Amino acid sequence: MHHALITGASGALARGLAAHLHQAGWQLTLATRDAQCLTDIPEAWQARVVEADVSASDGAEAAMAAASATSPPDGLAHCAGSRLVKPLHGTSTDAYADCMAANLDSTFYTLKAWASRLRKTGTGGSAVLVSSTLAGRGVANREAISAAKAGIEGLMRSAASTYARSGLRINAVAPGLLRGPGTEDLFRHADAEDQISAEYPLGRYGQPGDVAAAMAWLLSAEAGWITGEVLNVDGGFARLQPAPARR
Repeated sequence: MHHALITGASGALARGLAAHLHQAGWQLTLATRDAQCLTDIPEAWQARVVEADVSASDGAEAAMAAASATSPPDGLAHCAGSRLVKPLHGTSTDAYADCMAANLDSTFYTLKAWASRLRKTGTGGSAVLVSSTLAGRGVANREAISAAKAGIEGLMRSAASTYARSGLRINAVAPGLLRGPGTEDLFRHADAEDQISAEYPLGRYGQPGDVAAAMAWLLSAEAGWITGEVLNVDGGFARLQPAPARR
């Protein structure tokens, strides 16, 4: 049985991924800063819940140690992160530090803990990280989060090269805008849905399930010859210009 550690487990993306992996027969360890946020997960998942702040080295190590109580997780899905919509001149030092810690630092420490443990097992494994279309396309008022997500992609590629001969595959997904509890403020205006959807060549914004399915595939053996890649799951936002609306 495959075993996955999923961080940021209280979020909609992580929950969607957990549902996918449960259906595929994976054992699950769910890491979150507040275990009370996971009291409603299905009992059928039989998931181990770990309370840890993976934006710190000791928190990431604690999460990995707890996940490895029976066997090290051969899968890692790092879904922890945050969103910051501020221009460069309006971003405080504390806000910048918090953004980097929640996104880039947490990815670095969690991936380090996972790779350090898995490289010794000789069994191989797969990790998938969460970047963003912001890492590859300039969007106004997103300087700090764009820097953090670009750092995640650089980290992923270097680590994928370092650990490939150890049988570890490391990839990332780069989602476009996903509608969920953390982004509802963007939809507060009456015409927001239409305006946001028009920015995407496929004509709609994303749902957490769109990205969760892609992450589950990257973790699976079906993607066994893929490493060091960023998969854009964004309705064409990063690479395509939306066509004019049909008349």
